[in-house]
Amino acid sequence: MLKKAHVQACLKFANEHLNDSEENWVKVLWSDETKIELFGINSTRRVWRRRNAAYEPKNTIPTVKHGGGNIMLWGCFSTKGTGQLHCIKGTMDGVHVPQILDENLFPSARALKMGCGWVFQHANYPKHTAKATKEWLKKKHFKVLEWPSQSPDLNPIENLWRELRV
Repeated sequence: MLKKAHVQACLKFANEHLNDSEENWVKVLWSDETKIELFGINSTRRVWRRRNAAYEPKNTIPTVKHGGGNIMLWGCFSTKGTGQLHCIKGTMDGVHVPQILDENLFPSARALKMGCGWVFQHANYPKHTAKATKEWLKKKHFKVLEWPSQSPDLNPIENLWRELRV
């Protein structure tokens, strides 16, 4: 649930960027992680049925005992296209973020021909604001778009992930 501070931060961000030109947004390399279920769906499903029709095939959803597993992915994109897609093994935390970025961020920017002056965007999650991640970004001299926490609705990459989950 969004706290008042999150709502205010999102509003502040929106107002600060209200008059940004399209040219500014073309320079952004958007990134995020997502978890995708390998079997089934990523949300609860409800079935409306007639009495005594619960087990008719049209009213059931196949399942896998003990779950079907999932994969965690990191990806990025810009107006120029999609960057590398990285399958995350294990848990993604502040220790792993620099390694994932090192292997994927600059190669993606280069492949997308982002040129000079591009800006990196990632959500304001604790793993992104961890000391190791901040130090890595500073060492590599990446310009980072300041991003309000708890604001996935602002990140256009969420639309890309939705397409993968369908």
